[in-house]
Amino acid sequence: MNSGASLYEQLGGAETIRNLVEAFYPKVQANPLLGPLFPEDIYPVMEKQYMFLTQFFGGPMLYSEAHGHPMMRARHLPFPVTPQRAEAWLGCMREALEDLEVPAPLREVVLHRLSGPAFHFVNTAQE
Repeated sequence: MNSGASLYEQLGGAETIRNLVEAFYPKVQANPLLGPLFPEDIYPVMEKQYMFLTQFFGGPMLYSEAHGHPMMRARHLPFPVTPQRAEAWLGCMREALEDLEVPAPLREVVLHRLSGPAFHFVNTAQE
């Protein structure tokens, strides 16, 4: 890992982020805790996630340029996000990172970085 490079660069840039999103969302849709929260047409969600992760990991500010400030907690308030759903979301992301063969040390850094927001979005105690 290159400590001077952004996570975006360390992961491989736009192509890897796109591949990550494409590996991640089928897992989300198949997950019994997460799937029901998402629309049938997942492609707009995938595009927003691609833009957000690009920006979040230190790449171009795609999300902000298209949608303004992320305000992700506020954007997730309409959905019942429980600690169990946050864990399930991170589990799907872990599987997607493994599918892409992201090296374990980098995978753990990415998951640690994502765990803060995942649990910050929690707005419902439990199912």
